[in-house]
Amino acid sequence: MRNTAKITTAVLATGALTLGLTACGSDKDSGSGSDAGGPLIVAASPVPHAEILTYVKDNLAKDAGLDLQVKEFTDYVLPNTATEDGSVGANYFQNQPYLDDFNKKNGTHIAPVVTVHLEPLGLYSNKIEKADELKSGATVAVPNDTVNEARALKLLDANGIIELKDGAGNDATPKDIAKNPKNLKFKELEAAQTPRSLDDVDAAVINGNYAIESDLKPADDALVLESADNNPYGNFLAVKEGNEDDPRVKKLAKLLTSPEVKKFIEDKYAGSVIASF
Repeated sequence: MRNTAKITTAVLATGALTLGLTACGSDKDSGSGSDAGGPLIVAASPVPHAEILTYVKDNLAKDAGLDLQVKEFTDYVLPNTATEDGSVGANYFQNQPYLDDFNKKNGTHIAPVVTVHLEPLGLYSNKIEKADELKSGATVAVPNDTVNEARALKLLDANGIIELKDGAGNDATPKDIAKNPKNLKFKELEAAQTPRSLDDVDAAVINGNYAIESDLKPADDALVLESADNNPYGNFLAVKEGNEDDPRVKKLAKLLTSPEVKKFIEDKYAGSVIASF
C-alpha cells in the first residue's frame, strides 16, 4: 500500500499553500530535519518520482534502516514550500535551473543532495507525425514557468524549429526568439496542463513526468526529444539547507543511486526516464 497523500490541482486553485500545509501538518515533526529519529517524509511528483521512491520504500528502505514516507504533489510549488517550513523532510521533483529560480523568487533555502534521473522534455502532437509538418501560424503550447518555458524554447531551437537570440538563457520567453520561420504562435500554460492541450493546439512541449502520467511514451511518441548528453536538467533529491547531513537523507540518497534503482528505472521506463548515475 502506497503511503501517500495526494494534493490535486483543483485543491491548489482554492488555497494551495494553506491546504498543502494542512495535508502535511500532522507529520511536521517527523518530516523535518530536526527529528532524525522519525520517518523521513518526502514530497514528490506522482510520476516517476513517487514511483521510484515507492520502489525504494517497498524493496530497499527497511534493510537500510530507513522509515520512508511519500507524499504526492501535483504542482511544482508546494513541494518546496513544504520542505522550507519543515512539513516534509525532503523533496524529489525538480532540476537545478528550476530550483535556482525558485529560491531567488521565493526567498527559500532549498539545496540539492543527489541527482537521480533525467526526464527528457519533448514536443508532442495529436495532429502531425513529424516536427517539420508544423504549418505556418501553428500554435504550440509551452510551460509557463520561467525555467521550463526557456527549456521548451531551447528544445525548439536545438531542432531548427525556431532560433533564439544569442545569449538567451534560463529565463528566455517567446520575446527572445530571433527567427520564427513558420510564424508559430505560443500558448503559455501551467506545465501540468500541457498534455491536456494536445487536442486544442497543433503541438505541445511537455515535461517528461507529465507526458508519462498522460500515457505518452517520450522515447517513442515525442516528435523531438531532449538529448541526455550534458543535460543540466537532471532531477534530484533536495532538502532545506542545513539538513544535507541528516542520516535519513544520506541513506535515501545512497538508495536512490543504487544499482537496484537504476535497473528499476531502465526496466519500467524504457528510455523515457534516464538514470543520471
